[in-house]
Amino acid sequence: PVAEVFAAGVPVIVLDRRVSGDQYTTFIGADNVKIGRAAGEHARKLLGGKGKVVELKGLMTSSPGQDRHEGFIAGLAPDDDLRIVFDADMAWLEGNARKEMSSALARESEIDLVYAHNDPGAHGAYLAAKQAGREGLKIIGIDALPHEGVQDVKDGKLAATFLYPTGGREAIDTALAILEGGKVPKEITLGTRIYTAENVATGGSAIE
Repeated sequence: PVAEVFAAGVPVIVLDRRVSGDQYTTFIGADNVKIGRAAGEHARKLLGGKGKVVELKGLMTSSPGQDRHEGFIAGLAPDDDLRIVFDADMAWLEGNARKEMSSALARESEIDLVYAHNDPGAHGAYLAAKQAGREGLKIIGIDALPHEGVQDVKDGKLAATFLYPTGGREAIDTALAILEGGKVPKEITLGTRIYTAENVATGGSAIE
């Protein structure tokens, strides 16, 4: 349908989720591989390159889920003693993440860190760990919405969250530029930030 509209001469802005092919005017979104890699590098930093990790994946039939996994693995150094001891597709849903994390906790007596592909998944992992009396786990999420991941970092529930910008402002700016007859880039890649206990009060830190 996107290609059909584009072929009919109607400008198309693709926001957040990629489509097959290149039949659109411009794509706006963040680099999920880069965000996943930054999460992997932060996990290494938190654990000193050694530990047991749970990965709660977003919907793995979606490009963000695939990219956030690929990036995370790339962020782990080959000589690290970091092992993913449990992983599950929680389909972006907090309830699923909580259930899968409960299974992980029941199966694994040692878990040092949880990497969830979004903040609701990270919060679900926190609730499961709290219920099991294992709140000392380090948990990393992605999205950094003010009322979700950022607030959870402030509350000490998450060790970190990485910004996945919504792109609304950029989409409107691009639409106005198109309507005014201007040329727009085929790809607009949005930046990310990391929020931790150390920097959350000052708006996080940009990831280069």
